[in-house]
Amino acid sequence: MTTALTDQERKAAIKAFEELGLCTQLAEAAANLGWKTPSVIQQQAVPPLLQGSDVIGLAQTGSGKTGAFALPILQELMDKPQELFALVLSPTRELAIQIAEQFEALGSGIGLKTAVLVGGIDMMAQAIALARRPHVVVGTPGRVVDHLSNTKGFSMRSLRHLVLDEADKLLDMDFEQEIDQILKVIPRERRTQLFSATMTNKVQKLQRACLVNPVKVEVAHKYSTVDTLRQQYLFVPAKHKDCYLAYVLNELSGSTAMNVCVP
Repeated sequence: MTTALTDQERKAAIKAFEELGLCTQLAEAAANLGWKTPSVIQQQAVPPLLQGSDVIGLAQTGSGKTGAFALPILQELMDKPQELFALVLSPTRELAIQIAEQFEALGSGIGLKTAVLVGGIDMMAQAIALARRPHVVVGTPGRVVDHLSNTKGFSMRSLRHLVLDEADKLLDMDFEQEIDQILKVIPRERRTQLFSATMTNKVQKLQRACLVNPVKVEVAHKYSTVDTLRQQYLFVPAKHKDCYLAYVLNELSGSTAMNVCVP
């Protein structure tokens, strides 16, 4: 089943998170993050997720997709508290950390515990975080497999939710083998959400392998970023690049901005 908004439906868009079926506590948590109204992907994905469906979402960068899967997971977790409740797989360390931060912000009022499993960070420190029995684990597939193989006591046999975020990039980065290994050790009786900017043949194959009768929601366009995402670039002399970077970081302090430096 596919869900898509017409132009007329967009104009009559939902104005409050409670209208999606979310509890007041989570709606307030969203407001505390500055989310005034649900984004289009949140409007389409949250209701079927709350109803128990698997979802495949085609959404651009900056569309609010993290909230689209995090909010329903947190609502179910509030109703059915459980350790190692959800696993979110991300293609990069930076995105995994960002996703975990949003989960922590949205779940701050319910004592949510998270663990981030990514490369470049000591595995022992991550093992200690897993020993605290987090509710949500966010990580890159390779490091998650490392912990499943080597960290004593770490098991996902009771997992309730699996999220594959930016699935097209996960597959472009050749994580198929690691994803297959993870799928073999998590319950078949689970809820699965797959989000991708594009629907490639590899993504379709992955969808068939791990989703059951998914609801398809689509807000992606031919461009990879949303209209409201402002992008700027600045050419600087190589010998002064450190000074320029310090200036830009100071100017953007406190904002929700990301800097990418290319030599």
